[in-house]
Amino acid sequence: MRLVAAVDGMPAFPKSVQKILELTRNMACSPKDLVAVIDKDPVVTVKVLRVVNSVYYGLATRITSIDQAVVFLGFNTIKNLALSIAAIGMLPGHPLAGFDGQRYLMHSLTCAGVARQLAHRLPDADPHDVFIAGLLHDFGKVVVAQFMPVEFRRSLEMSLWREIPLHEALCEVIGVDHAAVGAMLAEKWRFAKELVDTIHYQHEPQTCDTAMMACVFAANQISKRLGYDYGGSLMVQELPPTVLQRLGGKLADVMASLGDLTGLVNEARLFAKN
Repeated sequence: MRLVAAVDGMPAFPKSVQKILELTRNMACSPKDLVAVIDKDPVVTVKVLRVVNSVYYGLATRITSIDQAVVFLGFNTIKNLALSIAAIGMLPGHPLAGFDGQRYLMHSLTCAGVARQLAHRLPDADPHDVFIAGLLHDFGKVVVAQFMPVEFRRSLEMSLWREIPLHEALCEVIGVDHAAVGAMLAEKWRFAKELVDTIHYQHEPQTCDTAMMACVFAANQISKRLGYDYGGSLMVQELPPTVLQRLGGKLADVMASLGDLTGLVNEARLFAKN
């Protein structure tokens, strides 16, 4: 199967980012440990410094070392930024049939940010793991677009023409949707089973009734409502019973309860640029 070969052909998740994830899970981890890892990865170093010195943070004095950046941004922001850098680094470097990398990133990052906020409300959801799931939930689209560009474009066109979700169009054109492909890739990258299952069953959340799924499913719909969809026919779904029960309200209620999301969107825009 071409897609199995495509997944095998995708690069490994960067070792430095895997190490950052491991360190930030460890309560005994110190800023010094984190600095030691980032300092060894010039790409992550440059981009972290670019972000911390951006207009968004409005610092009076320029930060020139990773030590200062880690102290200023904090562990969690550094972790989320490193993940974003890794995801961006795996996007195709050349234009593909119908694939809009910037649009894809804004959808993924707003979804990740909203999912993280929702996770703070649920006792059995880890906000940082949920952020990763939100960031990577659509990564299967990258694989399909990169290795089967003609079929990907045909699926996008079918989605728009017939007004059906992109994942349904992909199933018709290539026999599998991006969720299944993304789950294969997450498994290859050795992410936890809960994250793999969340990606795999994102279009049938009743099959995977977890707090992580509830956060990512709702965040995906809210990201679309905010105008940050990926492509194809824009289909915003109402929350199914399993998700509704966990979040305690319909999609409009959940979205309203989040309040002003401008800061979250601005952070997503900042991360997407870098």
